[in-house]
Amino acid sequence: MKWFLDHVEEFFMIPLIFAMSIIIFIQVVCRYVFQNSLTWSEEMARYMFVWLVYFSVSYTARREKHIRIDAAINIYPKKARPYIEILSEVIVLGFAIFIAVTGYTVFGKIAWSGQMSPAMRIPMQFVYAAPMIGMGLTAIRQLQCIYRRIKALKNHEEVTEA
Repeated sequence: MKWFLDHVEEFFMIPLIFAMSIIIFIQVVCRYVFQNSLTWSEEMARYMFVWLVYFSVSYTARREKHIRIDAAINIYPKKARPYIEILSEVIVLGFAIFIAVTGYTVFGKIAWSGQMSPAMRIPMQFVYAAPMIGMGLTAIRQLQCIYRRIKALKNHEEVTEA
């Protein structure tokens, strides 16, 4: 269970990338070799990409590799930098929670409406669950990061990658 919790993003990202690549490859072959394209492949690849993006956000949060401007942190004195970094992690946490809650609201509205995808006829709430789940995972990863940074600050250590 610990392995799964440490690698939940990779557990979903790797099959998504693989399946998306295969589907797009098959679509290209069908279109250019057989002059007949699949009706569902582009929609499926698009929805898989949406899920991949949200799992990737959580993955980068876990690895502490999300975009940041080091020059902005480096303008502060060395002693203040750990506090500034914690503040920036708290801001990202707030953003992740906001998007997850907003995603939950949108998910509920889409589920209530019964909207279906045009080509595959799957319920659209499965697609709209991606922001809610991905940013929920990101919020959890941000909490873990903040905890590590506070613990390192108390122990006078450098923060290491998760």
